[in-house]
Amino acid sequence: MKNLLTSIKTPQDIKHLSVQQLNDLAAEIRSFLINSVSESGGHLAANLGVVELSLALHYVFNSPVDKIVWDVGHQSYVHKILTGRKDQMQTLRQFGGISGFPKFEESEHDVFNTGHSSTSISAALGLALARDLAKDDYAVVAVTGDGALTGGMCYEALNHAGNEGCDLLVILNDNEMSISRNVGAMSSYLNRLRTDPSYFRTKDEIEMVLTRIPGIGPNIARAAGRFKDILKFIMVPGKLFEELGFTYIGPVDGHDMQELLTVLSNARSMKGPILIHTITQKGYGYEPAYRNPDVFHGVGPFDVETGQLVNKKIKTYTEVFSDFIVKKAAEDSRVVAITAAMASGTGLKDFAQRYPERFFDVGICEAHAVTLAAGMARNGLRPVVCIYSTFLQRAYDQIIHDVALQNLPVVFAVDRAGLVGEDGPTHHGVFDLAYLRHIPNLTVMAPANENEFTDMLHTAFAMESPVAIRYPRGAGQGVAVKAEREFIPVGKAVTLRKGKDLAILAIGRAVVLGLEVQGILQKQGIAAELVNMRYVKPLDQEKVFDLATRFSRMVTIEDNNLAGGFGSAVLESLIDQHQSADVLRFGIKDEFVEHGRVDQLFEYLDLDPESMAEKIVQQWPEILGKKKWELFRFGKAQG
Repeated sequence: MKNLLTSIKTPQDIKHLSVQQLNDLAAEIRSFLINSVSESGGHLAANLGVVELSLALHYVFNSPVDKIVWDVGHQSYVHKILTGRKDQMQTLRQFGGISGFPKFEESEHDVFNTGHSSTSISAALGLALARDLAKDDYAVVAVTGDGALTGGMCYEALNHAGNEGCDLLVILNDNEMSISRNVGAMSSYLNRLRTDPSYFRTKDEIEMVLTRIPGIGPNIARAAGRFKDILKFIMVPGKLFEELGFTYIGPVDGHDMQELLTVLSNARSMKGPILIHTITQKGYGYEPAYRNPDVFHGVGPFDVETGQLVNKKIKTYTEVFSDFIVKKAAEDSRVVAITAAMASGTGLKDFAQRYPERFFDVGICEAHAVTLAAGMARNGLRPVVCIYSTFLQRAYDQIIHDVALQNLPVVFAVDRAGLVGEDGPTHHGVFDLAYLRHIPNLTVMAPANENEFTDMLHTAFAMESPVAIRYPRGAGQGVAVKAEREFIPVGKAVTLRKGKDLAILAIGRAVVLGLEVQGILQKQGIAAELVNMRYVKPLDQEKVFDLATRFSRMVTIEDNNLAGGFGSAVLESLIDQHQSADVLRFGIKDEFVEHGRVDQLFEYLDLDPESMAEKIVQQWPEILGKKKWELFRFGKAQG
């Protein structure tokens, strides 16, 4: 190993390297990535697939003058390494460390923040049009993926870019297909031919000569043009992109450094919108990731030698959902499952294997997934739409217009709700309570533990109206799931602990935080009544009224944005019922929360039990007494 990586501080440092040295550097980067991600966790498979492509892009283009936009950002780790952040990779996705996605606040080389899919071409086109209006001169490159192309936004952007005709390079990183040797050799020849400026000169000269033939020349030229188009449609890949106004180049072997450099260098000098179709392999260079790209898409710490993940003892909410939906499908043939390119992530992989005819992966098309479910429900099926909270935002109109307005029995399994941890602000599901609870006909629930979660799923499928159940990422509370399911009365809360000094109302994951807060307060002689509200919509108005008549002090806890969330619902209920109480709300304030372990983020936001207990006593010190308050304040009374 040449140990070239230690000398790479900026993209300029790779421009003097030979092709062989670039290949050596690619091998070093792969080894570094595998070891780094094995400790921190992260998105490994896709990044292993774009090592050569990332090197070639930074070799040919001059970032940050030239702009490179990475779709989603799962594939930007190599880009980060090449742009001066190698020594920070040990902090990747950790609290206070660098992000797992492009972030312009982090580096001038990160042109546009990305986290959701199918956005890069739109963003890059915006950059290119702004460049042209300012009469600047630099390249704009969008790196997108075959998965991103399942999203309609990509085609909207491609259509617009082709119509504008401005200089824009789109790299399609296709990591699902392979190239056979003969097709690869022919495509390499065609790529060099089509990106060679002499090809375009020759084509123009031939057309000019044909046109000049007296009498019949123009007709021959037109016929030749038609024949060329027919032949190209049959034989040349990428005709769709050419119809959208792009010059298509590909397929290109995305692991062949020399071919990438040649094609990118030639494409750089071409005018108008260009699309280069590269073929890469997820997990390239690391057998465990190559064999299981879905597992190593977003992976926790693992053993490099074996590829085995660090064992966990408690089932995740996603796994609990998976168990339930498979059993439910066995009982009811009307149950169908829909996901948006996240079969493994949402726990539907087992369902898909057992009931393939009832499983529908629509690609990165959340809006379509929701309306598809509406159509199925309209025709008698019982669809469950399983989408991460942050991605369900993309289907807001469809939830309202196509499901709720028609009061259709669609179950929304809203995974990754609340703070999700290391993926950061683009993936935190902290808006769903606010954007769901005001929709008519829609019931919104959040479980406090695994058993309650399965009861809520059971309840949802028993209802004849739309239901959303939001639940967090990661392990549950270790609560055993009972064999017999129970129907949870709609809109009814349950009291977990009795008290006389104040009431704590909590929802979902926040119930566990509430239990800890209640315990801390109890040690100080403060008796707090703890209520698991279970439903955000319909809210248990009777319970809120009862608590307001018995307590002048009320606390709400949620892992959602405060604006329009659960605490807001409680305040609205008090106002509507003409009840008054001093209410202290805990939740996420008006900010985007950075990445880090969930427990670290709770502490940073003062949503850890100790901070909340202290804030409660600060709010109402009379419930503790001055002397005890001083002790409590300095942490002496907590033990």
